[in-house]
Order: sequence, then structure tokens, then C-alpha cells
Amino acid sequence: MSFAVPVPSAGPSAPPLSNPVVVVNSQFLSSYPVDLVISEKLMTIKEGSFSISDVNGNVMFNIKGSVLSLHDRRVLVDSAGAPIVTFRQKILTAHRRWQVYKGDSSDSKDLLFSAKKSGVIQLKTELDVFLASNTKEDTHDFKVKGSFKERSCTIYTKENTIIAQMHKQVGVKNRVLGQDAFSVTVYPQVDFGFIVAVVVILHEINQDRKGED
Repeated sequence: MSFAVPVPSAGPSAPPLSNPVVVVNSQFLSSYPVDLVISEKLMTIKEGSFSISDVNGNVMFNIKGSVLSLHDRRVLVDSAGAPIVTFRQKILTAHRRWQVYKGDSSDSKDLLFSAKKSGVIQLKTELDVFLASNTKEDTHDFKVKGSFKERSCTIYTKENTIIAQMHKQVGVKNRVLGQDAFSVTVYPQVDFGFIVAVVVILHEINQDRKGED
């Protein structure tokens, strides 16, 4: 399936990976680094919290979901509203596990990956990401280190190779929404749909942490 996502503008230079990282869709691979601008929107009953655009203000993704839902559920959609992945949080898990499924599915056969906190008690959030094929979960497939609150995190492969970085952008405003925004640089040959999904989970877990403070 092809999604209605504009071709993103190039970001700063970064070394390409020898093996492409594809988790959500190979359509979201680029031969050059991609800078995505993520804007936090005011929460409403029908809408989630993010709009994702390229550096020129072209909207690429949105998040939809109900903040009053009994089971935390978010959907990443393309610019035409077609569902790309669905996020669901497992209820009553100490590590705040989220599962991500293909399209608008929540069927186990459509599971793409899951992510959870590396430890129950953390000063700064670290996430372990497991692909659906990694059923034993003896070791993570990807690691996220950093803080959504500080708008700074790095995403690594299990070989400790950096594939994306989130940057604090002081004073940067989204051209469409006129709100504070921050950027994520996705390295070449890395599925930027997957990176967006991981950042969404980091945000949701950070929201949980705020409730615990």
C-alpha cells in the first residue's frame, strides 16, 4: 500500500547505513538524512497530540486518538487520513509497554513492534524496542535514550549505531500551526515512519511519568 506522504526535504549530512532499517514501510526510506518537525497540538477529545511536517511545513503525518479512551489508543495517519500504524498500551504493565500494529489493526498477526521502559524506576527514560519477530525478547532490537521533556533523545540499533536524533529547537515555530516545535533527524536508509512511531511512544510514556511526579 502506498501512503499520501510528501517527499521530505533533505536534512544535514549523516552517514548512510550499510543495511536499511525498515519496520513500518519501505516507502519511508530516504537516501539522504530527513529532518521532521513535530508540533504539539492542543489535546481534544478526537485528536491526539502531534502533527509531523517536513522543514518546509508540508504536513506528512498526524496522530489521531481519543484522550478519554479506556484503552490508550493512537493512530498514525498520512496526510490524506489513511491509517499507517495503530498504537495500543498494554494495561497494568509496570514498564508501560506499547504495541504497534499495521494499519488500523490490533490483531497479533499485524504486530510490527513493541516498546517498553528499560527499567521500572528511571531518572531519564530509556526504552527497549522489540520487533514482532523477536518473541523471546532476550535482547532489544533498538534502544532509545534521552528525555522527551528535554526534547533530546537518540535512537540506536542493537549494534549501538545511531539511526535518529531528536533536537530541542528553542524559538522554532511550526509554520502551519504557529506553535512551538522540535525536530527529529532521521539518518539515511532508516524508515522515518518507524522513527515517528517510536517518538510518539516516548511522548506517551513521558506523559505517564508526569502523572507519577
